[in-house]
Amino acid sequence: MLLASILLACLLGGVLSILVAGFLLKGLPHHWLPRMVGFSAGLLLGAAMLSVLPEAFESEADSHTLFTVLLAGFIGFYALQRTTLWRHSHGSADADIHAAHTHSQGLGRETVLTVVIGDGFHNFVDGVLIAAAFLTDPALGWATAIAVIAHEIPQEAGDFVLLLASGLSFRRALKLNALSGLASMAGALVGYWGLSQAQAVLPYVLVLAAASFIYIAIADLLPYLRREPAGAQIAWQTVALTAGLVAAAILSASHGE
Repeated sequence: MLLASILLACLLGGVLSILVAGFLLKGLPHHWLPRMVGFSAGLLLGAAMLSVLPEAFESEADSHTLFTVLLAGFIGFYALQRTTLWRHSHGSADADIHAAHTHSQGLGRETVLTVVIGDGFHNFVDGVLIAAAFLTDPALGWATAIAVIAHEIPQEAGDFVLLLASGLSFRRALKLNALSGLASMAGALVGYWGLSQAQAVLPYVLVLAAASFIYIAIADLLPYLRREPAGAQIAWQTVALTAGLVAAAILSASHGE
């Protein structure tokens, strides 16, 4: 039953993030993307600080070791981001959207492989982290899954525009994104079977999950928002960020009950 919940959370995460990203590019105004990014940043920071980290530090694991793992996680995710294995930057989103809508062929077919490999690896890691959260507490697992879904929406939107700008049709780009999304289920299976036999490792994996959330929010999402033009957009970003924090607090409260 627990494994079924883990796989369902990963499947829903992949389906919802891809569908919302597709709607964003097909019908919704593009100014909704910064608002989604703001909400995602708030939800990630809130989930890490209010749910995931407290759960890890309430375990019997040594706190100094947990902080060391947290620091190592930041450095590790930075190193991964500098390679094609962790393509999670939103810095060129506006340029990519313009390229996609003008049918630019400037990005080349090699971009397709980079996007699929990078997104697949990232989804695999997300699956492992979701499994670790569910093994700790199903409520924490769903809270973690929701945080993952939130940050995958702008990520998938960025993947869509890069694939479209590489010359693929929308349907082909959708299929490739869905294929890479299945990697989260593979990660969930690996995490479930591996961590079930090593319960003592769970707090450290939770700390890595928190490191991932905080790193993505601080290194990618918040800098993206700062590059948006000043004006009314700032107010919307603040509202979206606050809404994400409130949602994380509600999830944390329900988890603590």
